[in-house]
Amino acid sequence: MSTTPTSPPENGKNLQPPRRSIAIWGPLLAVTLLAALILVMAWRHIVVRRELEQTSKSDAEISVNVVRVKRDAKPHELILPGNIQAFTEATLYARTNGYIKAWFTDIGTKVKEGQLLAEIEAPDVDAQLRQATAALAQARSNLEIARLTFNRDNGLQQKNVISRQEYDISRTARDAQDAAGKAGEANLQNLQVQQNFQKITAPFSGTVTKRFVDIGTLVTAGSSTAGTSLFSLQQTDPLRIFVSVPQSDAPLIKVGMKARVLIQEYPGQDFEGTVVRTAGAIDPASRTLLTEIDIGNPDGKLFAGMYAQVKFVLKDETPPVLLPANAFTFHSAGPQVAVVTKENRIHWQDVKVGRDFGTAIELVAGLEENTPVVINPTDDLREGTGIQVKEDGKTKQ
Repeated sequence: MSTTPTSPPENGKNLQPPRRSIAIWGPLLAVTLLAALILVMAWRHIVVRRELEQTSKSDAEISVNVVRVKRDAKPHELILPGNIQAFTEATLYARTNGYIKAWFTDIGTKVKEGQLLAEIEAPDVDAQLRQATAALAQARSNLEIARLTFNRDNGLQQKNVISRQEYDISRTARDAQDAAGKAGEANLQNLQVQQNFQKITAPFSGTVTKRFVDIGTLVTAGSSTAGTSLFSLQQTDPLRIFVSVPQSDAPLIKVGMKARVLIQEYPGQDFEGTVVRTAGAIDPASRTLLTEIDIGNPDGKLFAGMYAQVKFVLKDETPPVLLPANAFTFHSAGPQVAVVTKENRIHWQDVKVGRDFGTAIELVAGLEENTPVVINPTDDLREGTGIQVKEDGKTKQ
């Protein structure tokens, strides 16, 4: 087989480039792509690391003021309103019918127990008393005759001079007269008591605060609905005040503890009172404990009916934790406090709030004593943020 000679390339050059096999280009391309991917990943790692370092550096530059919460160990004051009342108060009524003969005390008079206040003239009672006295004398005379008759008949019956029936009649007549005499004595004593009611005396030492009658006034026996009021009497030394202590402070009120009584009419001066008794139960309607305080009033400066304020100084055995008001925040999750952890990072702690004292807030639950909290927390303090702590004016890492 003959071959056809090829003509030499023009100018000694081949116009077509030499063809290389795909077995050479494939591995080269793969190595190139792999190297590029490695470079991209390395660059990405460097960028992320730098961002993290910058974030950490930025967080570490946040400085916050921190204070440690304390318990309210100092006693706190509780001021409650109350009305001063007389220790004993009574309105005196007539216990017999008649007319006012005389009265001896007017309003403001200081009286002693048993002192005569007024006299009632009761002619009907006096007449009935005279009649009862005469009836009793007659009953006693009849009783004496019955006794003599019985004694005589008793001797005759023993001698069988009279019958047994006559003897029994004599004995029962004596017993009947004896009973009539006792009834007469009881009636006389009743009228004597009514006559004693004609003298109105003070049932206790105190001050006459009202006089309702004058000479010649017709009075009738009875009570507040039917009888006639004569006088009102109050015992003003000591005085008493009733206050309602809130349930939160009720366990701190003890019998025998002292209290200060403040009167607006005596500025700069207070009076000492003593807790003498409590109701011993919480009123379910008001959730308060009724408490009585007694006050001495030897000089009479205080008057029953005055408005007063009672001040207690109470010391809680387990005082609550107090949070500065500028450390408290209210988020969508509720009341929270920015707490500093041991790693100097922010933790938002949920708290339960009690009373608000203005500059401080009582915490019922959520924080323990000496927990560091951030003062005036800002919006850039997120959960886990690293911080620099300034406590007592010094920066702590």
